[in-house]
Amino acid sequence: MNVIEQGITPASVSLQALVKRFSKESLAVDSVDLEIEPGELVTLLGPSGCGKTTTLRMIAGLERSTSGSILIDGEDVTRLPAYLRDVTMVFQSYALFPHMNVFENVAYGLRVARKNADDVRAGVEAALEMVGLSELINRKVNALSGGQQQRVALARALAIRPRVLLFDEPLSNLDAKLRRRVREEIRQLQQDLGITTVYVTHDQEEALAISDRIVVMNAGRIEQLGGPEELYTAPASRFVADFIGSANFLRGSYDGSHVQLGSYSFPHEQDVPPGDYELVVRPEAVEFAEEGLPAVVRSNAYLGPANEYWFDTDFGEIFASLSGEGRTGLDRGDRVHLRFRPAGVFLLRR
Repeated sequence: MNVIEQGITPASVSLQALVKRFSKESLAVDSVDLEIEPGELVTLLGPSGCGKTTTLRMIAGLERSTSGSILIDGEDVTRLPAYLRDVTMVFQSYALFPHMNVFENVAYGLRVARKNADDVRAGVEAALEMVGLSELINRKVNALSGGQQQRVALARALAIRPRVLLFDEPLSNLDAKLRRRVREEIRQLQQDLGITTVYVTHDQEEALAISDRIVVMNAGRIEQLGGPEELYTAPASRFVADFIGSANFLRGSYDGSHVQLGSYSFPHEQDVPPGDYELVVRPEAVEFAEEGLPAVVRSNAYLGPANEYWFDTDFGEIFASLSGEGRTGLDRGDRVHLRFRPAGVFLLRR
């Protein structure tokens, strides 16, 4: 399955100084600049109220920007209504018509576009084949599982051959195991079709799993933009470090080759000058050691493939996820020593 066969031409998206103000006191999106390449999947990630969904709705034409510009393939669509933008959105609620069967739901956009009956039939069949639901073409949507309904919503979006595909928290109504499976299906389909995609979620694991690049948003602004690995291993701020995965924050110093926490010192390489820093320590970078940072076990939990521990130290609380350790028999109050793998440590200016 490729872009040419499916008739989908990926487009670039450019947001230039985009602002959305709902009132004098309510600034939802604050001067956002973003360039999305054709065929790229970019995720807008952040907590509730950070401006990610408002930004997506402005791209879709469902919200009008207060100022700034939106360009699709170089065409300024800022003031165009939604139906003239050649973009489509898959909503959190799916927005399917319960009184219609699968065929009629997927055909809806094609009929609005006044396609003839043969083109409608061909478009629906092709879209359902893309999402693997051809055999359910005549099924009532209220007889489908949540995952199947999500794929019907995706097929309806793809049937009109949009230049840009938008997702607004599409997996939030699914259970954890189904979310994992459907997100992989969405990513595989997006890569097969090569369609430009903007995806909104508050789930950092979801964003890490499917994105080419992630836009971390905070209070209406872009906090950091980068690939999943870059954001995880080199966060630009405490907010990003705390939001992308789990992190421990400890205060220490750096002499250019070693990090110092009291009597505990370990080698570290980072292009920053010597000085006092806040250490970002990922939970999987924490190990038990014969010598190292003294710690006291506060609690632990056995999760099968990993043990999770919470420790108290002179430098603050430490959370650790130790894979393959089995049941160590440690109890609350036990004294241990910890060490950190340098690859899981990043220094931030205090």
